Amino acid sequence: MLDLGSVSIGAATLRFLKNATCALLIAVPAIVIESAPLSAQTVEAPMPPGPKPDPNAPSVPREDQIINLLDREPEPLFSDAKLPLVPTHSTMTGFSDGLDQGALYLMAKLTQDSPPLDDGLVWRIYSETTNANGRLELVATANGGDAEFRLDPGAYLVHTAFGYAQSTNRVVIGKEVQSKMLTLNAGGIKFGAAMKDGNGIDRQQVTFDVYGMTFDERGERNKIVGDVKPGSILRLSADTYHVVSRYGDVNAVIRADIQVLPGKLTEATILHKAADITLKLVNERGGEAIANTTWSVLSAGGHVVVEATGAFPDFVLASGEYEALARNNGRTYQHTFEVVPGEDREVEVVTSVSELAAQEAVVNN
Repeated sequence: MLDLGSVSIGAATLRFLKNATCALLIAVPAIVIESAPLSAQTVEAPMPPGPKPDPNAPSVPREDQIINLLDREPEPLFSDAKLPLVPTHSTMTGFSDGLDQGALYLMAKLTQDSPPLDDGLVWRIYSETTNANGRLELVATANGGDAEFRLDPGAYLVHTAFGYAQSTNRVVIGKEVQSKMLTLNAGGIKFGAAMKDGNGIDRQQVTFDVYGMTFDERGERNKIVGDVKPGSILRLSADTYHVVSRYGDVNAVIRADIQVLPGKLTEATILHKAADITLKLVNERGGEAIANTTWSVLSAGGHVVVEATGAFPDFVLASGEYEALARNNGRTYQHTFEVVPGEDREVEVVTSVSELAAQEAVVNN
C-alpha cells in the first residue's frame, strides 16, 4: 500500500509518493530566521580589544565562488571587511605580541544579507604545511562569535564550523591587519514525529539519521549525523539531505529527501504508520502469558520480520498483516494479526484449538 504525502515549502506545494511506513510534511515558515541567526549554545569567547569589522561593508567576491546547489545566485564565501580602527595589541592568550606578526579578525554570517553570528561558531587555524607526521598543524582555535588571531606571516587554512555547517578557506598573513567576513550559506532542520491519524507517538522510540546525497565507491551514503531525537535542531550547509526516520527497531522506517535553505529553519515532521505490539502465548483468552516462549513474526509474504524470546516480547511494527509463530515445549502455535496505525495492543496466541478457532471467528466477523 502506498501513501501520498505532501511537501509544503513557502507558497509552493510539491506532492510525492512515500513508502508504506509513513508520510512526510516539510514546511518552511514565512518568517523563520529572516534576520536572526539560528539559536546556539552560549560559549564564552575572547573579544578583540578594538572595534570590530563593519558587518554592512560590501563583500568582494573571490575568483572561485561557492557552488550553489539550490539554483540561487552565487555568494562570496570568504571576503574582506573594512576595519575602522586597528588595535594596538591583542588580548588573545597563547600568542606573543610583537611587530613581526599580523592580526586577523574573523566574522561569519549565515547568508550574505543576514547579520553576523555572535555565538555557536568554532574557528580553527591550521598551518598550510604539514608537520613531521604528515598532518596539518593546529595553530589556534576560538569559540563563540567573531574571533581575533595574531599570526606569524605565512599561509594558513581557516576552518569554520557552525554545527554541521563547515567551511575551509585559505588566507595569507603578512605584518598588516586583515578582517574577513565568511558567508556560511547555511540553514537548519528541526525534526518532529507524529502518527498520521493524529494519535500520540512515543518520541523516545523515534530517531533520525541524516545522510548526504552522494554515494561512495561501495554504494553507500555518507552519514552526517545519526540518532537525532525529535525536537532537535541541526545546523547544516544549504543543500538537499537524505533523512531516514526509524520508529522502534524493526521495520517502521521512512526515507525522504529534505532541502535546507540558506538562513531558514526547515521543520520536518515524520508522520508514521505503525503501532506498538505485545505478544502473549496463553492457554485461553485473557489468560496468563506462558514463559520460555520463542517467537517469530512473519510478514504477509512469509519473510521473518523479527524474532525474540520471552513471555511478553514487544515490538513497534509498521502497519500491515503479520503472522506470529510461538514455540513452547516442543510445539508451535500460530496466529495471524493486523497492525493498525496508532493502535498499540496485545496480541494473544492461544494454545487451545477450540479457543483459537473461536478467537479467529470473532476477528473474521
